[in-house]
Amino acid sequence: MTRARRHPAAALLLIPLLAGCFAGDGSPTTDGPDAVEGSGDARLRVALAFPPTENLSPHGADATLLSRLGVTEGLTALDEQGVAAPALAESWTTEDELNTVFTLREALFHTGAPVTADAVVEALEQAVTAEPPPAALSGVELTAEAIGDREVRITTTDPDPILPQRLAAPHLAILAPGAYEEDTADPIGHGTGPFVLTSVTGSEHASLDRFEDHWDGPAAASGIEARFIADGLARGNALRSGEVDIAEALPVSAAATVEEGVLRETPTARTTSLLLNTASGVLTDPELRAAIREAVDTTALAEGVYEGYADPGEGVFGPAVIGDGERPEPVNRAEPADADAIDGTAITIATYDNRPELPEVAQVVQQQLEAAGFTVTLEVREYSRIESDALAGEFDVFVAARNTLLDTGDPLGVLTSDYTCDGGYNPALLCDSGVDGAVADAAVIADPDERREAILAAEAAVLGTDAVVPLVHQRILHGVDPAVEDVILDPRERALVGRDTRR
Repeated sequence: MTRARRHPAAALLLIPLLAGCFAGDGSPTTDGPDAVEGSGDARLRVALAFPPTENLSPHGADATLLSRLGVTEGLTALDEQGVAAPALAESWTTEDELNTVFTLREALFHTGAPVTADAVVEALEQAVTAEPPPAALSGVELTAEAIGDREVRITTTDPDPILPQRLAAPHLAILAPGAYEEDTADPIGHGTGPFVLTSVTGSEHASLDRFEDHWDGPAAASGIEARFIADGLARGNALRSGEVDIAEALPVSAAATVEEGVLRETPTARTTSLLLNTASGVLTDPELRAAIREAVDTTALAEGVYEGYADPGEGVFGPAVIGDGERPEPVNRAEPADADAIDGTAITIATYDNRPELPEVAQVVQQQLEAAGFTVTLEVREYSRIESDALAGEFDVFVAARNTLLDTGDPLGVLTSDYTCDGGYNPALLCDSGVDGAVADAAVIADPDERREAILAAEAAVLGTDAVVPLVHQRILHGVDPAVEDVILDPRERALVGRDTRR
């Protein structure tokens, strides 16, 4: 076997500020009277923006909660450059364009059982058969086969040049066999990461303990008390009052109120967009969708709502993902409907308040569209209470913030999952043969430069439908107590607390 190596497609995955084409009940407690702040052994107190929506199943939206808290790991991970790196697999080798063999390192589940090839195969089979399928598997069919105790052969139906990157997705985390005895995957006590999830109190709080037998050594912190606080101002207040040590995704309105050294700004691959319902309602008319695109002033959003902590929207991908190079013009765009055709057309805009800027974005867009002649109703809920309706096409417009490298670490992943007929997360309900063809053409290309061009061509096909109106490309603001060290400021938003994080 060969050591894990850089994949040809890895050059696509560079992240902000790196060179390349395509740029990862909360009461304070300690381990006892001797665990004091500054010892590196205290429990970390963390405020997260998104409460669990699917019982912390790794196969859906909750997957990144588990990875951000250091509970789960996959066969691979992504390094700072977006290159596939060893995780539970210490190496891999490509047998041919359809088969790759992964060699497992000696590691333990939180149950104390060893991570074996059979256990990995079961975990991957559970992910493959999950309903709905994980976004990381959109457009991909794979099977896994154990070869002895420490080798797993993964076979794809079609060539998949980014398979090692794909397997780093939080949705493809490996849980112990006992996690799958019920209808949903249960991560409590079944992960492999540096922290063991020990209890979850509804959508309010989770407790985690250090995993002493982690393959890379025990974590610096003795555990984590995580609180799920959907309101961004409340997260900021919890940080300022000393109730938490880390508060993720602070609203930009809090930037001027936090003390020096507390605010951590990180460029991200996150784009805030309008997703327009192409399957039902008045926006099945492409000319009305084009009129919405023309009516929106993205510069006003970036400079006003985001107070300069974002860039005006240019495409599905922002500068953090594609750099400053040229992108092709959208293809086959409809001409915008005129004022007479718009006159009084009623639409409903929906969004969620876990990211506190989104309701304000939606209000500004509402005003802009009303000025263009639309009659607009606005609906705001917490994300867990709005996702299913958004995916079912209950709204005409859904305002959402999407990390375009989250699912697979490859830019094509978000185009596959969000904008193809069989995509696993498609609030626009887009099904367009031109888009599907462009995405399929890009999927089989391994050469970095050729793949980049093909992905940009697929993006142009998506933008040509006006199913999505990019608004801003975001930067994320975390609040971190100065006493806390080694918080992971991950542009992909997959990680937050790691083995070395401590206070």
